[in-house]
Amino acid sequence: MVNEEMIRKAGEVLSDPRNHKEEVQALQDTMYVVGGKWRLLIINSICNGNKRFREIERSIPGITTRMLSRELKDMEANQLIKRTVFPGTPVLVEYTETDYCMSFGGIILEMINWGKMHRERMRQG
Repeated sequence: MVNEEMIRKAGEVLSDPRNHKEEVQALQDTMYVVGGKWRLLIINSICNGNKRFREIERSIPGITTRMLSRELKDMEANQLIKRTVFPGTPVLVEYTETDYCMSFGGIILEMINWGKMHRERMRQG
């Protein structure tokens, strides 16, 4: 449930004089890096211990192999994950979150909390 303290803090932040152009650019940059339907789900999956491609794929209902592959490449390019190849037969590839990705962790947890609160609010009518 949204508490009054959260509303008060949000009101303070949003009412301060701000640089709108700078904020729009920052939001666009953030949405570019973590945007899309799948990236936050992939980050969450990796942070929950799914390191191999098939583990990640199985943990996210509806994602295709092609989409996961594309997203992992983009996320690696944006330094959110690290791809490590272990030689051998068969070759083992693991994906891990980077420290840079972990810097986004608090925001992801807040989004999860907000999503839970929203679902409960919608359930109550």
